[in-house]
Amino acid sequence: MTLNKFNLPDVGEGLTEAEIVSWKVKPGDAVAINDVLCEIETAKSIVELPSPFAGTVSELLVDEGVTVDVGTAIISVSDDVSGDPTPADVRAPEAPVAHETPVQPLYGKLPEDAAEEAAADGGTGESAPAAGPLVGSGPKADAVKRRPRKTTPAAAVTVNAPQVEPVQPHTPAAVTATEPAAVDNRPTLGGTITGLVNRVLAKPPVRKIARDLGIDLADVVATGSRGEVTREDLVSYQAQRDAELDKADGFWGKAGKPQDQRVERIPVKGVRKATAKAMVESAFAAPHVSIFVDVDASRTMEFVKRLKASRDFEGIKVSPLLILAKAVIWAAARNPSVNASWVDNEGSDTAEIHVKHFMNLGIAAATPRGLMVPNIKNAQDLSLKELALALNNLATTARAGKTQPAEMQGGTLTITNIGALGIDTGTPIINPGEVAIVAFGTIKQKPWVLDGEVIPRWITTLGGSFDHRVVDGDLSARFMADVAAILEEPALLLD
Repeated sequence: MTLNKFNLPDVGEGLTEAEIVSWKVKPGDAVAINDVLCEIETAKSIVELPSPFAGTVSELLVDEGVTVDVGTAIISVSDDVSGDPTPADVRAPEAPVAHETPVQPLYGKLPEDAAEEAAADGGTGESAPAAGPLVGSGPKADAVKRRPRKTTPAAAVTVNAPQVEPVQPHTPAAVTATEPAAVDNRPTLGGTITGLVNRVLAKPPVRKIARDLGIDLADVVATGSRGEVTREDLVSYQAQRDAELDKADGFWGKAGKPQDQRVERIPVKGVRKATAKAMVESAFAAPHVSIFVDVDASRTMEFVKRLKASRDFEGIKVSPLLILAKAVIWAAARNPSVNASWVDNEGSDTAEIHVKHFMNLGIAAATPRGLMVPNIKNAQDLSLKELALALNNLATTARAGKTQPAEMQGGTLTITNIGALGIDTGTPIINPGEVAIVAFGTIKQKPWVLDGEVIPRWITTLGGSFDHRVVDGDLSARFMADVAAILEEPALLLD
């Protein structure tokens, strides 16, 4: 009997260490080649490690929650197999092979189709106003309200599109509603707007439940297919509200306890550690300059409404984030230096600006594990429908914790959706390796002067940060003006 030890491998990107998150086997279990042994957390993502050996698990050499260096032995497997070590759910080889060909171990690398499965995994819901990579509920015009948070992992991601207040409820990227929507009799936007109804969509039984529970429907993230609040939304909101109250009651701890014993110490590791390092490097290596622009997004809201009703987009979540993404791609082609990187030449004091003739569009996603910025590869080649599907898949994958390191590499320009948190604007930090980032603020009704008249319009604020070594003030202003132009008139995309 031979005892084989499996060392923590480098799963890519020069990994130096990883945390054992959870073991999927225990001593005495029979395993086949490529059976999942454990989940590890790298600086970028959660990765499943498959077994390079067939046999029986002898010993787990590292406890869950422990961080170890690459090359450290984490498990021992004997070649003494008890029973059938080939479970029914073992992934089949990617290409047909003769039955006598042995299964090849993956040695810690995910099979190619694993990333494809994650990318094709369901649809994120809309964020536009919603957003689940991306959900949140923006504040009302006259008061700042707490953003509802779901307690389930599927709704914990805050990414995608800004929230619209107060009439347009948001549809989070993660949910496909099965309930029919209430009839929407709101007037269309455009020209002079009168008689706007400040009403959240919901069926009568749902309204009764909300009244009985004392819930303001405007505070609830709507997941209905047409933006209505569903019964499930109320249940989730109430559960989250109860959980927050329970935690709040005991947060301050015992009053008489010494202060030095009332400090919670949280180790900085994994995604949080990587994010902190990247943000410090970006903030102090790239001289940031930020500019802001208010945008009348009323025509974007009209366009999104038409897309939702279109047969071509049936079953696809659509939000204003989709139009912003298209606008950023369009504006970058007109102002190429925003889609670039600053590269210092090693061993010399010279540098180069690398202008990318492709767009790997990053979408900043706040997940339970921390900030992630997966990107959509070659976004410039996607149609509007294909881009909508890509945004949906990105959000679904992030929420499920399946975002892989390769999906966060090679970004060229990033969008961050602070509107999902009900925030008007901000000064985002540039994603390392890029020179520009666009912050998408909440969309809400504001008084706007149009043709000499003050009327209510759907207004958002865009904030952009740029690496001043590459992007001058004039270029950043032209780029932001181009992005704003598309939000003001999406028909320009057809030119």
